[in-house]
Amino acid sequence: MNGLVLLIISVAVLLAGYVLYGRWLCKQWGVGELDKPTPAHALEDGIDYVPAKAPILMGHHFSSIAGAGPITGPIGAAGFGWLACTLWILIGGIFFGGVHDFGALFASVRHDGKSIGEIISTNMSKRAKMLFLIFAYLTLILVVAAFASIVAGTFGATFTEAGEVDLVASEANARVAMVSLLFIAIAIVFGFLVYRRNAPMSVASVIGVIAIVAIIAIGMNFHPIYLSKDAWMWICGIYIAIASVTPVWILLQPRDYLSSFLLYAMLALAVVAVVLARPDMGSMDTVALRNPAGSPIFPVLFTTIACGAISGFHSLVSSGTTSKQLDKETDAKPIAYGGMLLECVLAILTLCAVAYAYSWNAANPDAQLAGATAIFGGGLAHMIDDTIPGTYSILYTLLVLTYSAFCLTSLDTATRLARFMFQEFWLDSSKGETPENVTGYKKVLSNMYVSTGITVVLGVLLGLNGYEKIWALFGSANQLLAGLGLLAVATWLGNIGKNNKMFLIPMAFMIVVTICSLLVNTKAQIGLISAGGADWGPYVQAILGVLLVVLAVILAIEGCMTIAHPKKGQKV
Repeated sequence: MNGLVLLIISVAVLLAGYVLYGRWLCKQWGVGELDKPTPAHALEDGIDYVPAKAPILMGHHFSSIAGAGPITGPIGAAGFGWLACTLWILIGGIFFGGVHDFGALFASVRHDGKSIGEIISTNMSKRAKMLFLIFAYLTLILVVAAFASIVAGTFGATFTEAGEVDLVASEANARVAMVSLLFIAIAIVFGFLVYRRNAPMSVASVIGVIAIVAIIAIGMNFHPIYLSKDAWMWICGIYIAIASVTPVWILLQPRDYLSSFLLYAMLALAVVAVVLARPDMGSMDTVALRNPAGSPIFPVLFTTIACGAISGFHSLVSSGTTSKQLDKETDAKPIAYGGMLLECVLAILTLCAVAYAYSWNAANPDAQLAGATAIFGGGLAHMIDDTIPGTYSILYTLLVLTYSAFCLTSLDTATRLARFMFQEFWLDSSKGETPENVTGYKKVLSNMYVSTGITVVLGVLLGLNGYEKIWALFGSANQLLAGLGLLAVATWLGNIGKNNKMFLIPMAFMIVVTICSLLVNTKAQIGLISAGGADWGPYVQAILGVLLVVLAVILAIEGCMTIAHPKKGQKV
């Protein structure tokens, strides 16, 4: 299969899904039928609830959900071949992930911008909410640890055995770090111009794009900061702590909006690369490369490719930050459903990059592309460089910068979401409890600064001490979040008398996939423990694996009972 043909077919299928299935979902759920302001307007507080124009919110939402997932997932699953990966991305994106993201955002908007945990509490039970919040918070800690480590890795310098900085080996990372720091500065200026000086969005956007080009040029030629990965980990921790508690208009909205231009540019660059190179997708199907580990396609494929098809993290973003900034209810479809399908396009482009990288490695055994960053960035850069020689270095740096921007955006969003989860755990919304009116230990633990501090310290410490040892759980945990997100929205729609049947098959499938994956992983970890010499990783994975299976079963049973016997009279 020619990569260009695959891309054209995939885009056509996704576009048809957006227009036809997306329109049908809006009619079934009654999107835009209520004549009332969204929570961003009704509960505007200048910190978390702040209305955002659709392009700005699309930038935040897409930048947050994309992260490293639609890149690392297809790379990790490439051993199953391009056809299996493509089918899951397309079917999963249209009928699973798009429904999941759109439904979570819509349900949250109709619940005053509250999280999936609160939706579960209202439509299922308080016990289910508490179990969900514990699980979601632990998952977000793992996200913070992993993404902080990834960002620090793309910024960190390389040192010689004598402890001196290897300037040549560290140059690309230093460039990325410098541009990223300057990016934060221009985002703050952009937010001030738009929200405090009421600058026209078109004018501010043009200025923003020019500023992005300028800081890239500066960073490529002036990058004096060479720090270790550990140092950057703590700097990232300080940054996300501040970003989690500052009003969204100061940093979150403008930085994510400006980041989206980088991301769209990366998509355009990838499309150009595929058009020029037209990679042979068959390189992914050679006997030597196809699934060398012998992993079963079920359930491994469906937990490996998450963000490019369906990801539980998306429901946390939709119901955690995006719902609090939605200007109009009708914006939910292009932002949530459209954002998910755009991520599917990125996943397809990643498959094309993988195919070309495999071909490159076969032809250049002494210059192998290894690791997600090198395979994605190097694969795309070589596609263009092989047609337009001399462009590799700058293209690779720009692609790594964009990859880092994905991760950094998801990182501070995940920290804010974890802060919400931690605060919600100590509050009983049915009694009207808020961080302002509770007393005692609840007052302390629901404080935004305390909850943020605890989250950041836990995430950074885990990142420094080997999050990789339990990262194998993330795929299953993330997909369990997706199953529970689908379950939560399905129960609410059933309770208000709306059609929820489009959730039932995706929900059942994701929960079964999760349980099977957790059982397979837990069995493997027990085998490592039995063999002796295992560190703390297998023990933690085995224990958490069992707990997650129990959690999945309990919530699935309670959710299915609610769907079978709806609690009529819930909020529309």
